Amino acid sequence: MDSSSTVSLIGAPTDIGASVRGASMGPEAMRVAGLQAALEQRGLRVLDQGNLAGPANPDQPAQGGYRHLGQVIAWNRRLHEAVLAELRQDRLPLLLGGDHCLAIGSISAVARHCREQGRRLRVLWLDAHADCNTNELTPSGNLHGMPVACLCGLGPAELTRLGGGDAPALQPQQLRQLGIRSVDPGEKRLVHELGLEVYDMRYIDEHGMRHAMQQALLGVDADTHLHLSLDLDFLDPEIAPGVGTPVRGGPSYREAQLCMEMIADSGRLSSLDLMELNPALDERNRSARLAVDLVESLFGKSTLMRPRSGSTD
Repeated sequence: MDSSSTVSLIGAPTDIGASVRGASMGPEAMRVAGLQAALEQRGLRVLDQGNLAGPANPDQPAQGGYRHLGQVIAWNRRLHEAVLAELRQDRLPLLLGGDHCLAIGSISAVARHCREQGRRLRVLWLDAHADCNTNELTPSGNLHGMPVACLCGLGPAELTRLGGGDAPALQPQQLRQLGIRSVDPGEKRLVHELGLEVYDMRYIDEHGMRHAMQQALLGVDADTHLHLSLDLDFLDPEIAPGVGTPVRGGPSYREAQLCMEMIADSGRLSSLDLMELNPALDERNRSARLAVDLVESLFGKSTLMRPRSGSTD
């Protein structure tokens, strides 16, 4: 996107799908960390659409393999409508989470918009977890561990058909997962059955982040809508402690910056989820400030001293 583009901030202050409370405070923490000013410094117009309202977290045990299913459906319906409205206004929706179950509503809206526009969709899912559980596989019932499965058509119809139509929001070949390093045993089998393309930390250790990102972006062209769904537990908890489900051994600061810069270089980023920031577990808003730093790189801030094609930044 170019510097005349408009970014719409959409806050979704809920931890309805999470195992640990606190992600509901994530949107405000990112605002406090200076997200809007950082984007405006990149030459972007920013509309802060405020926070969506939805059901409170009842903190109840799972029923039928799902915790808080009704509330999760309600939040995702509202988010779907909000994201779709921004896309139809030719604005880039930036979802401020909230826990990662909200990606069901966000990505369903993006997929619907792509169908309406006749555009291809590529989703980059940066996360420590595969998020591909079902109610039969899940050890917890927490829906933030199920959005990938739901988006691929495995789950309750109220979530799998959120964007309308008979097909799931995503086909597995539209998705690329990076940074994965914590997968439940049953979930691992399902990932293989679906044929998801996963660049886990073993792959990144062996081949490097640059190669993993090159593979993940392969085929992205002028007709592709690129969506990034970034769970902050993608990052190593040494640099981003403010998450509910930290997993050691994640990408370093520089590896994460390289991811963002390569996405920026593609010029195709068209929508974004920024998920699972938990200020209750953070250190003086350190993780929120890092998230803002990474978003700046997504929109063109670069450490490169040499000119890039079409850029002198």
